[in-house]
Amino acid sequence: MANLSQLKSAMAVSIFLSAFIFGLLLIGIIYFLGMDLYMGLFIAIGGSALFILFQYAIGPAIVVATTRLHYLKPGENPWLEKTVKELSDKTGIPLPKLATVPSNTPNAFTFGRSTAGATLAVHEGLLKQLNEGEIRGVIAHELGHIKHKDYIVMTVLSALPLITYYIAQVTLFAGVLSGGNRRRSNNKDNSGAILLVIGVVSYVVYIITFLIVMRLSRLREHYADAFSAYLTGSPRNLQSALSKITYGLSIAPPKSVESARAFYIEDPDMAKQSFSYIMNKKDQYDLNHDGVLDERELELAMEKEAKTAAAQMHNLFSTHPATFKRILLLREIEEEMETGQYSSDKMYSHV
Repeated sequence: MANLSQLKSAMAVSIFLSAFIFGLLLIGIIYFLGMDLYMGLFIAIGGSALFILFQYAIGPAIVVATTRLHYLKPGENPWLEKTVKELSDKTGIPLPKLATVPSNTPNAFTFGRSTAGATLAVHEGLLKQLNEGEIRGVIAHELGHIKHKDYIVMTVLSALPLITYYIAQVTLFAGVLSGGNRRRSNNKDNSGAILLVIGVVSYVVYIITFLIVMRLSRLREHYADAFSAYLTGSPRNLQSALSKITYGLSIAPPKSVESARAFYIEDPDMAKQSFSYIMNKKDQYDLNHDGVLDERELELAMEKEAKTAAAQMHNLFSTHPATFKRILLLREIEEEMETGQYSSDKMYSHV
């Protein structure tokens, strides 16, 4: 039975494991390059800390610039402002700044450097394609991310795989270049081989730390879904919203914004790939053979595809859980609510 403290523990464990593995890599690099251990660690850790602080500082500005956000003025969208205020007051967090994104795709995300300075952004497509109940479910989900401080944790944690990836790229390139120069000059210096080994090990560490970050990213989506279900009292609205969002993203032109991808309520790239698997087997899932996959047929298809080996492998590298897994969680919560025996202090028990 999960609770909020377990999410915090998962965050702490993910940060510790990533930092520990990253630290071992730095020590290994310093050793093989023959550097002074303390001076090397001081430079490496100091440089990494500056990189993380830099990413934390400029992250929101990058999101604003790449998504072309439009911050709402008071009274510009009364219903949206009223809904966000009502749900924010109910959950006890400061009212976030509201913004819209000029995109016809149905999506939403939150970002910021602190809970008090968070921004909740919704795509214009979300406001057009979803009904009010579904939009409330999405807004409550995003407020859950603010409540759980997901953006801050993910921004800091995702920096470690990124640094490791850069180390791998630089050392592999330097190793290949050094090896070529050594062969041309008949020099027996083995620095090129050392750099290649460091590059390969760094790339392995990158994959491991990346998988840790992705696992935490998927877990936080389940927690935000559960938060939305109990805050609104209607898991069905978010179920419906997720189905519409996944479908809407799957048929949209291929255009994803990497700076905000992990913070969307649904990953556009994952939605496209999941839906393409289903459409390749459309005849198999079209149970009434009318040429169209209705909502029930689409849900059955998503359920079956989520269990395939390919989907399980793809899920390891995904920022979001498969849509049907999220719907299953919401259905469990809905069944519990229908009994009348539930309480908000156990809202994460189904995660």
